[in-house]
Amino acid sequence: MKKEEKNGFIESLAKQLKQNNYLYITDISNLNVENTNKLRRLCFKRGVQLTVVKNTLLRKAMEKSDRDYESLYGVLKGSTSIMFSEVGNVPAKLIKEFRRTSDKPILKGAYIEEMTYIGDKELDSLMYIKSKNELIADVMAMLQTPARNVISALQTGGQTIAGVLKTLSEKPE
Repeated sequence: MKKEEKNGFIESLAKQLKQNNYLYITDISNLNVENTNKLRRLCFKRGVQLTVVKNTLLRKAMEKSDRDYESLYGVLKGSTSIMFSEVGNVPAKLIKEFRRTSDKPILKGAYIEEMTYIGDKELDSLMYIKSKNELIADVMAMLQTPARNVISALQTGGQTIAGVLKTLSEKPE
């Protein structure tokens, strides 16, 4: 790769790093062609972009971006691939699902909404991170619950009062 190509790739990668809030750094080395293609197809179906990169180029792109990736520099060893996603927990679920039939990919590190996670042991934690839309839905449900309780109580109370009045009006004197 010529120097101009490398610089272009670094710029492109730095732009991707700026645009994405969710980055998973994985190791997919030693996967045979068949399993690599299966992984790529699964990533495509789930909306995850998988790219194999050189560690030095990724580090330079990280340094050019506006974010603090310094804690991830230590995992940039050996074979490295990165996963970009619109939803924070999708790559973790994808990795866990794929590892039912293979021992790879191994999670080296992840960057989720300005938080870094280092090591494969964090995979289970990353699976349960909620997306922005899931959090908004949870907050909306919590906000609607008190209003529903008040409306239900008012409706029940109204029926009770109506029943009492009806019984009193029908009572012989």
